[in-house]
Amino acid sequence: MYDTDVTVWSPEGRLLQVEYAMESVKQGSACIALRSDSHSVIGALKRSVSELSSHQQKILEIDDHIAVGIAGLTADARTLAKWMRNECLNHKYVYGAAMPTGRLATDLADRHQRTTQTYVRRPYGVGLLLASFDKNGPHVYQTCPSGNVHECYAAAIGARSQSGRTYLEKHHGTFPGCGRDELIMHALRALVGCVSGDGELTKENGSVAVVGRDHKYELIEGEELKPYLDRLELEGGNAGGGGDDEEEEGKDDEEDAMESERGCMMGMTDTVDEIDSGGGNAGGGGDDEEEEGKDDEEDAMESERGCMMGMTDTVDEIDSG
Repeated sequence: MYDTDVTVWSPEGRLLQVEYAMESVKQGSACIALRSDSHSVIGALKRSVSELSSHQQKILEIDDHIAVGIAGLTADARTLAKWMRNECLNHKYVYGAAMPTGRLATDLADRHQRTTQTYVRRPYGVGLLLASFDKNGPHVYQTCPSGNVHECYAAAIGARSQSGRTYLEKHHGTFPGCGRDELIMHALRALVGCVSGDGELTKENGSVAVVGRDHKYELIEGEELKPYLDRLELEGGNAGGGGDDEEEEGKDDEEDAMESERGCMMGMTDTVDEIDSGGGNAGGGGDDEEEEGKDDEEDAMESERGCMMGMTDTVDEIDSG
C-alpha cells in the first residue's frame, strides 16, 4: 500500500521505494575501495549471466583522475557515469582544470536525492564508490540511492561485502604508507572473502583500477592481474569458501572430545562398580582384604584424576583451535 509511490510515507516514517532501491545495491556483486597517501584503488568482482557470456564491467573511468565502482543495476550506473563524464568535461572546459572529486560526489548525491522527491522518477538502484586523486590528495567516496554521500578511508558495498569490510576495518591503519602494488594486494585480499561458495578470485572475475599522484587512471584485469593473483596464491589467501572446512574440522574435534569424555565416564562407573562389589564380598575377611580394598580405592581415585585431566586438556585444545 505504501510502496506504490516513492513520495508516499509509511506510518513508520519510511520511504519503501528508496529502501527497495538500497536493497538492489546489496544484491549486486561486491565492490571495495581504499586509499593511501599516494594512491586510490578500486577492486570489484565481475559477474556473467551464463558460461557463454562475457563478464559485466564493474569499474568505469570518469576522468583521468577518477574511477567508479558499481554495485546494483548496471544500466542505472551507465546513465550516471555518462552524466559524470559530462560534468567533468564541462568543468575542465570552463575552468581549465580537473573537477574536484568532492564537488562531483556532492552533485551526484543531489542527483540521487532528487529522484526521491518526485513521483515521475524512480530512485537509481545502484551504489557507487568513487576513488580519485586530485589537487587535494586521494579520496574515496560512497553514495547510495537515498542521496547520502560519505567520504571514507575505505569502503565495501554489494553482496557478501561484510567480509571485505571486516578486512578493511582490521587493516586500514596500515593503508596510508602503502605503495601502489601493496594497496592492490590489500584490495584483492579484501575481495577474496566476498567470493561466493567454493569459488576463487580469478583473472576473469576480478578487476582493479588505480589512480594516484602522477598516475592516471589504470585498469588492471586479465593477464595484467595474474601476477597479483599468483602472489596472493603463494600467501595461501585465494580461497573463497575456506571457512567451511575449518568449521567441519572444529566439529570433528568436538565430537572426538565428547567421545573421549563418554569413555572416561564409563570407565569411572565400571571402577566404582568393582569397588562396591569388592566391598560387599568382604564381609569379615580380615586385614589383608581391607588393605586390598584401600589399594583398589586409591587406584580408582588415581584413574579418575587422570581421566579428568585428559578431559580438561581436550577442552583446552578445542578452545585454542
